[in-house]
Amino acid sequence: MARRRGRDDLVRVKKTKELRREVYVFTEGEVTEPSFISFVTHNGTRRTPHKIACTVENRSAPTKRRKPLPLVEDAIRKWDEVQRAAKKAGIEPEHWNWPQVWCLFDRDQHEDISTAFARAKKAKLHIAYSHPCFELWRLLHYQDYTSSFGGVCDKAADRLRQQPGFVQTYPKDRFEPKRVMPAQLTGRYKTARRYAQGTVARHGGRPDQNTWDAYTDIWKFVEDGLDVVDY
Repeated sequence: MARRRGRDDLVRVKKTKELRREVYVFTEGEVTEPSFISFVTHNGTRRTPHKIACTVENRSAPTKRRKPLPLVEDAIRKWDEVQRAAKKAGIEPEHWNWPQVWCLFDRDQHEDISTAFARAKKAKLHIAYSHPCFELWRLLHYQDYTSSFGGVCDKAADRLRQQPGFVQTYPKDRFEPKRVMPAQLTGRYKTARRYAQGTVARHGGRPDQNTWDAYTDIWKFVEDGLDVVDY
């Protein structure tokens, strides 16, 4: 029996060294958020040596399933599935490699934002939220922003395009502002996080997420989901 316990200990050590967390992400955007996630997972500075396997789960989802409430509903179904699989594999919620399911969505002009938040909280899903939209998080890599956009995403997108050097990050013959380019992010993470934390301090205590303008907490997904502390 002693020999067997020793072998079991070695197996546990081996498993500890090879920890791998499965992270499933449901994004509102078809291009912007997936291109951002791809950059971070390939270029980010990790907090731990353990592996992260991040999958954008709804790449082929139709537009009607990309609104906040349907997004959360689809994520809940996935969360139920991955929890069952994790428990079957002997992984517990307190373990580092307990899987995560994230929803990344914006305020935009969507209805049912509060309902989406409530259902996600009840199901213990993770949310990263931007008001009015993800472009605010991108903008904060260039400058702080403390005013309201009046809930209009185009205003945030226009201000982003006006940033010095932004347009030049794209090939001359292929300007795709929805696609995140490495030069827009590299070396700017800690500044963006500091500015984003300011938006949370200004608005995050209010009960109605519809009023959080301007707001983004994407850094929580970067650090808590992807285990990245810089890029």
